[in-house]
Amino acid sequence: MLNSKIKLVTLTILFVIFFSCGDAPKKEQSFSVEYKGALKNIMHKGDLSAKVALSEFENIENIYALGAIENLKGEIQIFNGEAYNSYVENGEIKFDSSYSKKATLFVYATVDDWVTLTIPKDVRTKKELENYLEKAANENNIDTNQAFPFLIEGMADELTWHVIDWKDGDTEHSHDKHISSGLNGTIKNKEVELLGFYSDSHHAIFTHHTTNMHIHMKLKNGEIAGHLDDFKLGANMTLKLPVVANATTAH
Repeated sequence: MLNSKIKLVTLTILFVIFFSCGDAPKKEQSFSVEYKGALKNIMHKGDLSAKVALSEFENIENIYALGAIENLKGEIQIFNGEAYNSYVENGEIKFDSSYSKKATLFVYATVDDWVTLTIPKDVRTKKELENYLEKAANENNIDTNQAFPFLIEGMADELTWHVIDWKDGDTEHSHDKHISSGLNGTIKNKEVELLGFYSDSHHAIFTHHTTNMHIHMKLKNGEIAGHLDDFKLGANMTLKLPVVANATTAH
């Protein structure tokens, strides 16, 4: 009889613990990465149509975003609400600081606060940065199973960039053609600001299948802004990650 009572009490305690844990409040999510459009539809279906109007985001505080303008007629860069959208006109880069354009691809998040880290000296290439991002995010309480934004600032040794200007009617898409369709170039030893999104589960959505990163750039002096193709980071560059407890990706 005593053993039966002990067993009953034990089961009751385990029951309470189990359901108490299940009802525990989740940590409040500090940000979410959201997106409109998909690279696979652009590359494989030739769908260049607008998926969202930028005007929907004009009054959102602390928004960071990148993407491609409707019909692939330029690049979208929004740093903390300030637009540095770039396009090609008469063989030159032009800028549109308004929210009047529409996007065929748009990836965005709002971030209220960032933690700043010094990037190690042995992190210079795209692959090295990708590996470091995952490690740094885990160390700063970011769920790397979900997408997250990041910023990089400082003097870059070398950056390769492009601003797309897709030819109307061209239905054959490739990464190389996207680069060569508009303006592109290589810059060295310049102060830059990079905005990127990291995810290992959004290949062909907003990252290409060979990488977990999609990054855009702008020169500190404002002369160039666009898609970042390759890079070699310089010494003493900084990485900024969201100050978060948790993160989710929404569609």
